[in-house]
Amino acid sequence: MTKVTTRRAALRTLAGAGAATLAAPHIAGAQAKGTNWKIQTSWPGGAGLQIFKDWCATIEEKTGGELSFTPFGANDVVGDFQLYDAVKNGVLEAVNPFTIYAQGIIPAATFLTSIPLGLRNPHEFDVFYYGLGGIDIARELYAAQGLHFVGPVHHGPNIIHSKVPIRSIDDFAGRKMRLPGGMVAEIFTAIGAETTVLPGSEIFPALEKGTIDVADYVGPAVNYALGFSQVTDYIVMGPPGFMSLYQPVDIMDITVGKAAWDALSPQMQQFVEMETHVYSDMHHAAIQKADQEAWGKFEADGTEVTRLSQDDVELMTEVAVPIWYDYANRDPQAARVFKIQLDYMMSGSLGYVDPALTQGLELKL
Repeated sequence: MTKVTTRRAALRTLAGAGAATLAAPHIAGAQAKGTNWKIQTSWPGGAGLQIFKDWCATIEEKTGGELSFTPFGANDVVGDFQLYDAVKNGVLEAVNPFTIYAQGIIPAATFLTSIPLGLRNPHEFDVFYYGLGGIDIARELYAAQGLHFVGPVHHGPNIIHSKVPIRSIDDFAGRKMRLPGGMVAEIFTAIGAETTVLPGSEIFPALEKGTIDVADYVGPAVNYALGFSQVTDYIVMGPPGFMSLYQPVDIMDITVGKAAWDALSPQMQQFVEMETHVYSDMHHAAIQKADQEAWGKFEADGTEVTRLSQDDVELMTEVAVPIWYDYANRDPQAARVFKIQLDYMMSGSLGYVDPALTQGLELKL
């Protein structure tokens, strides 16, 4: 093969990777095999589920029928906490879960998604995954479970709804607060909140009855649809540009069973990897668009947005750092993943963590 021919072949591959619409003719040139994947998301409804279904509907045409996705919403086939077993057993070929759900079988997954006061913007997770080796570690850990981690999918920050105004972290003291448990709950407990764990379906009645004063949940669009403006008067945010202190970036992903992944040609595997980038971009932008529309609705209902200060960010970071270390040291692979993020956060690129905060703390690598 001549250098010119090789260069042209490389350019064709890059063009396919750069745009899904250009990828279709390249991949569809292969003989259609008609492979169909059943793929379930963790979205139960609303904008998230519709975005997922819309993306799945594009796959068959893009591949000329060589691959197609049959989408299912949360709990349509199995429950959220049975997703990985369903993939291993071939009940589903692929899933689109919140990455944190994997921590039950892969402890390091705690650090494959957002941690409180950790990486704070979607592009920082792109750097972690695609620049600093996170994707290779994730795939290594998932492979040990008979799974293939295709790639992360960006969602957005979670926010806090409150029946009372909260203008500094001191105002969380004594408040009965719904949180998802784990590291997040430990941090808010450390600043004085009385934390409790409730499923999303129980948040509205708990706020309505006064069982809790404060509740975290996902983003504005979903939370408005759940009626939170009817039972709370305030939304608590970080400083401008920092929507959420405790869940600034929420990560989902595409995970595939090893057998289903290995059955694809190398070209089709590359296509699925690039389509995961496409889906992540579409998903993140569409969720943010829906959130923009929701803000006006909250305002019309009289909801007030309160913001914590940069001083609050620094104080909560001091609380968070030793808790990060505690969780990282529970598993050697978790420590390995966390070390990459910690070095990035302490670097000149970000500067989120003052080295003085890590004095006396040790990672068990």
